[in-house]
Amino acid sequence: MLMLKIASRNLFRNMRRSMTTLGTITIGAAAVLVFGAYITYIQYGVETNAVQQTGHLQVFRTGYFAMGTGAPGSWGIDQYSTVLGLIQKDATLQTLSAVVTPIQSLAGIAGNFENNTSKTFFGVGFVPSDRDRMKRWDEYRTESRGLQNSGLKDDDLSKGITGRGLVRVLGLCSRLHLDDCPQASTPPPSALAHDETAAPLANLADLVSRDKSESDVAASADPTIDLLAATAGGAPNVVSLQIADVETQPFKELDDNYVGMNLGLAQNLVYGRGEHKATGIVVQLHRTEDLNAARARLLSLFKERGLDLEVRDFTELNPQYNQIVGLFRSIFSFITLIIGVVVLFTVSNAMSMSVIERTGEIGTTRAMGVRRQGIRKQFLVEGSLLGVIGATVGVLLAQIVAYSVNHASLTWTPPNAGGPVPLRLYTNGADALVVLTWIGLLIVSALAALIPANRAARMPVVDALRHV
Repeated sequence: MLMLKIASRNLFRNMRRSMTTLGTITIGAAAVLVFGAYITYIQYGVETNAVQQTGHLQVFRTGYFAMGTGAPGSWGIDQYSTVLGLIQKDATLQTLSAVVTPIQSLAGIAGNFENNTSKTFFGVGFVPSDRDRMKRWDEYRTESRGLQNSGLKDDDLSKGITGRGLVRVLGLCSRLHLDDCPQASTPPPSALAHDETAAPLANLADLVSRDKSESDVAASADPTIDLLAATAGGAPNVVSLQIADVETQPFKELDDNYVGMNLGLAQNLVYGRGEHKATGIVVQLHRTEDLNAARARLLSLFKERGLDLEVRDFTELNPQYNQIVGLFRSIFSFITLIIGVVVLFTVSNAMSMSVIERTGEIGTTRAMGVRRQGIRKQFLVEGSLLGVIGATVGVLLAQIVAYSVNHASLTWTPPNAGGPVPLRLYTNGADALVVLTWIGLLIVSALAALIPANRAARMPVVDALRHV
């Protein structure tokens, strides 16, 4: 206790130098904590968006994830309703799961019959009420809104949603009254047009027009597009979809190709009058920490029933999640290393100056019988005390900054999100980060004082007493 009292007095004998050193440690601690809190928020936000869209786990036929995406109809789960009921009725999974729902993936050509345009599309069939429930998952309170409410009804197979880019390409912006959506324009003529042989028009619009009467076209209140896809058996199939809403997707490639629809309509398009299957079964949990337990239970359940099914989690379904988190963690490690080096040299310089100024005092203390270990310990305590004070003030400063940011109504658009969300800094929930930062700066400050402390301890008593 006496040594701690002496150390505190020695620190502030040169107030300007001590305050500069403490300021460096304080700013370093605050910077690490604020950036760490920001990265934590990014991780939670990206995870929330991924889970809202794909759930925590998805069940497929074995091999679909690696080989079946090119032909989702052929890789559907047979008697998927039985598998769905098996998952929903399991006692363990029933407790862990928030939503268990089937989906159907498909691809084909989308056409606008009115202006004779077409575009390839990627579609997903879902149960609208289940999809809206998935959208409300927000375990970390990030207020992320990666998906909009579909506005679709489970029993209405006629309506669906599309990406804004797909609507733009098909020339439906004016019909849907969308802002910032350019109207369709005629492509420039080809330089080789005079050498090209005119071919008869045989596209989706012609195919659909043979099956549509003028009264059907006039009866459509919402803009309608026609979807052409090959059934699981290879035969072409066409359905009409009324666009009930438009969702801006996070990536342009997806935005230009996305079509969402009722599960029943997707199954009609892919399987026609044959047995309806499902590409996968989505399992969204109440808490992410239960993911491993839920996955293990699913695999055990499938093994017990002899089902040839595989389970993939959201990090596999959304590879950009690990890429984004890994990138920011690398940046955080680099910044932390730089701050650690700055603190190390700052404290070391301050303690070295203190040793030089107190050389005579060190000689007198040694002459009075204090051993080298005592001198070394004295300077180590002073360096550690600098770290303790600076890190503690830095933690408080980080809390103030976080509070200011969280109440400043700032917004940003995170990766994999369709629109801006509130910006948050998660310092209160990052207890491990606070503790590790505090301990880390304490250790760095002690190590920085070690070299000057050893120099002071090894100083010959006679030379120290002779120092002016």
